Amino acid sequence: MNAGARSYAAVDLGASSGRVMVGRVGPDSLELTEVHRFANRPVRVPEGLRWDVLGLYAGVLEGLRRAGDGLASVGVDGWAVDYGLLDADGALLGNPVHYRDRRTEGVAEKVWASVPAGELYAATGLQYAPFNTLYQLTAARGTAQLAQAGRLLLIPDLLTYWLTGEQGTELTNASTTQLIDPRTRDWSRGVAERLGIDLSLFAPLRQPGDPAGVLRPEVLEETGLAGPVAVTAVGSHDTASAVAAVPAGGERFAYICTGTWSLAGLELDAPVLTEESRAANFTNELGLDGTVRYLRNIMGLWLLQECLRAWGEPDALGSLLPEAAKVPALRSVVDAGDAAFLAPGRMPERIAEACRVSGQPVPGSPAEITRCILDSLALAHRRAVGDAQRLAGRPVDVVHIVGGGTRNALLCQLTADACGLPVVAGPTEAAALGNVLVQARAHGPVGDLAGMRRLLTRTQPLTRYEPRGGTRRWEAAQARLA
Repeated sequence: MNAGARSYAAVDLGASSGRVMVGRVGPDSLELTEVHRFANRPVRVPEGLRWDVLGLYAGVLEGLRRAGDGLASVGVDGWAVDYGLLDADGALLGNPVHYRDRRTEGVAEKVWASVPAGELYAATGLQYAPFNTLYQLTAARGTAQLAQAGRLLLIPDLLTYWLTGEQGTELTNASTTQLIDPRTRDWSRGVAERLGIDLSLFAPLRQPGDPAGVLRPEVLEETGLAGPVAVTAVGSHDTASAVAAVPAGGERFAYICTGTWSLAGLELDAPVLTEESRAANFTNELGLDGTVRYLRNIMGLWLLQECLRAWGEPDALGSLLPEAAKVPALRSVVDAGDAAFLAPGRMPERIAEACRVSGQPVPGSPAEITRCILDSLALAHRRAVGDAQRLAGRPVDVVHIVGGGTRNALLCQLTADACGLPVVAGPTEAAALGNVLVQARAHGPVGDLAGMRRLLTRTQPLTRYEPRGGTRRWEAAQARLA
């Protein structure tokens, strides 16, 4: 390891687990070590589905304790759209609502009555998703919690506040609220005013790389760390950090960030705000260094996670994949972007019913359902990558897959087959690596975004998959869904 390397702690919070990773970064070196992983399990209470944010914070503190001394900085990234409300004294007003909670059902129509969907997209560039922060705030209107709130912090910003005592709103995650103008990279004040949303609830905007404070004395005492330890704003939306860690050379690439969700699209210099883009449900979220993450949300490995949970075999994927590979290709497919699959529960039955309704063979065994899911995800990846190129006028030569799905060789190969393009898979821990590299850049050892990607290419294991068999059968499968 390079003698000039420094250590950075990445707190990376996913929808099903959190982890604290320590990255050691030098001019020609990058190593990542997981020091603590902890479950992220939502809790259903009488009021609805809630995040156990206190449990998450306890996991973060334990991770920092295990990280040990010598940290140059800490950064926090996590999932988007959800938030905690603080009272005037800075105390949390209840556990944050989970984005899969049903409170936003039917809320979009109320929003569109004040700001029509086309106008909303032209102003914010964000795809329609029922759980966007804008719809959550509309659903919360009139509640005692919102009436008492003096501050709203998105989840990574909330944990950063507890670590430092300082409040801020990091820009890449703020862009998922549907309250940011992607052209100005500032609040869309006209939209907020028309919907009665008080933007003073939000702390001042921060950019990735900005200082976010230092660990509080109480945190140092609990973790055993010797201070001062800086906290640095990173791309706090985990997808922003993951895209920053795509090991691409040049501009002609698409990316798919895989995990509970699949986020598939392009990195652009400017948003695409056309009506055609809105109709295709593409989103314009903000990335590092003035970039735009132009992408479509796809249900992702959530479908498979829920099936494994329903079968009572959450760790059975390794044995299922070889069996799924033997199932005939594209026998049955479902729309992996369908909101019908958003809620938890009974996923195998719901997938089987979708196949039945569309007149396709009904998958029965776990291997058949697994193959249906993976074929469907690859088909959705194909649609998203193809649509993004057409809508943005940007052709691509390669698809980069990063995140947890890189471990699934069958999904990676199917995606290459479906897209008719080579797929480069890796790194797996892209969000944590992007988090670490933004910190390292802020503190000296790493250069610009292109330099970050060159370092990733030199230091991280990558696997290449070449397309097989032509794309005609994928076109036919898409026609079945249409």
